[in-house]
Amino acid sequence: MGDVAKDLAAGTVGGAAQLVVGHPFDTIKVKLQSQPVPLPGQPPKYAGAFDAVKQTIAAEGAGGLYKGMGAPLATVAAFNAVLFTVRGQMEALLRSEPGATLTIGQQVICGAGAGLAVSILACPTELVKCRLQAQSALAVADSSAATVALKYGGPMDVAKQVLRSEGGTRGLFKGLVPTMAREIPGNAAMFGVYELLKQKMAGGEDTSKLGRGSLMLAGGLAGASFWGSVYPTDVVKSALQVDDYSKPKYSGSMDAFRKILAAEGVKGLYKGFGPAMGRSIPANAACFLAYEVTKSSLG
Repeated sequence: MGDVAKDLAAGTVGGAAQLVVGHPFDTIKVKLQSQPVPLPGQPPKYAGAFDAVKQTIAAEGAGGLYKGMGAPLATVAAFNAVLFTVRGQMEALLRSEPGATLTIGQQVICGAGAGLAVSILACPTELVKCRLQAQSALAVADSSAATVALKYGGPMDVAKQVLRSEGGTRGLFKGLVPTMAREIPGNAAMFGVYELLKQKMAGGEDTSKLGRGSLMLAGGLAGASFWGSVYPTDVVKSALQVDDYSKPKYSGSMDAFRKILAAEGVKGLYKGFGPAMGRSIPANAACFLAYEVTKSSLG
């Protein structure tokens, strides 16, 4: 198989592993990010990550932790295939000769380029996912009734409603700026840290003999570096994507940033940070291990 085909196949398998392991953590992250600011003297809907898990399971069952997974599952092949393939092709362009090892700085550049490419795919997928993950909390916050009707019936229903009433295709790309502000530096950090840690553990540039445990450790810590470097932009992205179209609270990314900061302080920009970090380590450990094993098995 050619290098592009290997990256396509391995990236797809890696992405599927990442999604299955990490989605429940992501659901809790989005619920915490998107819950309305409580009125003075009132407690927030969720006291924290564990409370959000308990309330979600009580109200929706264990399946509630996998709400919105249909959208990323439907595109996980394309998303990760693009991410790893673009990175692989940039590596080929930057090599001085075939087989040459890239510097960590060059790996950072490759990660940034891959992040730019996947932003276009990530934005509409994340909008659909976030709307489904957050709708139960937002519906309860907007109603005093004991039971409330949810706005969306599933991923396709979200897409249809957005296309019909939120400006067509443009509506699906709401939050593109913070998505790019997350994906470009986040992937630059992730791939740079991944290669750096592999080389440190291997004691040199040849990392081909590293065991699965080392690959998982490098992948998990690389994923943590992604979220550690860009988390506030993800909060802004989620806030924009679940914002009401007819009565928006935010006029854009900077307005959302300023209003979140003014209303909740710096901690408001880190809502859901615990679940995000809790997700990133096992999910990316699974992703990178699956990617490396699959690519190696393809010869």
